[in-house]
Amino acid sequence: MPTPYGSRGGMAFGAQELRVLRRALALALHPSTAHALDDQAVQDCVRLADDIDETVREGARLRAFLVADLARYRAALPGTAAGYLELLEDVLATGYRPAPDDLAALRALRGTPRAAALLARCEGLAERALRARLAAASEARAADSRTAPPPRPLVPQSRTRLLALPGGRAADGDKPAPRPEPPAEPAPSERPRPVPTPAEVFPPKRPAQPPAPSQRLAAG
Repeated sequence: MPTPYGSRGGMAFGAQELRVLRRALALALHPSTAHALDDQAVQDCVRLADDIDETVREGARLRAFLVADLARYRAALPGTAAGYLELLEDVLATGYRPAPDDLAALRALRGTPRAAALLARCEGLAERALRARLAAASEARAADSRTAPPPRPLVPQSRTRLLALPGGRAADGDKPAPRPEPPAEPAPSERPRPVPTPAEVFPPKRPAQPPAPSQRLAAG
């Protein structure tokens, strides 16, 4: 099985593993010769692929251990300056990107030439990482703007209030509510007769009028 070699992602292969790797590379370059492989050769290639995957995982665990060790050295500064600078160089070789705490520690130690050189290197790495993140974010926003549907027009608030009134234009395609019809007036024949008052039923008696003057003279 291959083993991790150093802290820079290297691998160490044995003689048998190198023979299997050479055969796999020859098969990748000449796929037409795949029919000439026997079952044992296929099993050796599959086993070597699994071993390489395990070695990659072991290398990732080793880098994680180095990063954790770097944090312990950084927390113990300035007494561990020499060990911290050496460990930082090893971790940077594995693809580690310096954190803000690393930059602050290097600025505090930049009185030495080694720390000053590491500070310039880490600042350059941090700047490139920041530019890469900004470019990726701008590309993602541009892709979203190309795939996003056009914005829907906003409905004014006054129109929204009118849509809620009875009989107004209904929202979402609903039919407007019917208006209530006024009650029909009854026909003249069907109108109820008013109740007569007592004065209409029993009219008052009028007093007799006195005779005219000419009639009084004739009688005398």
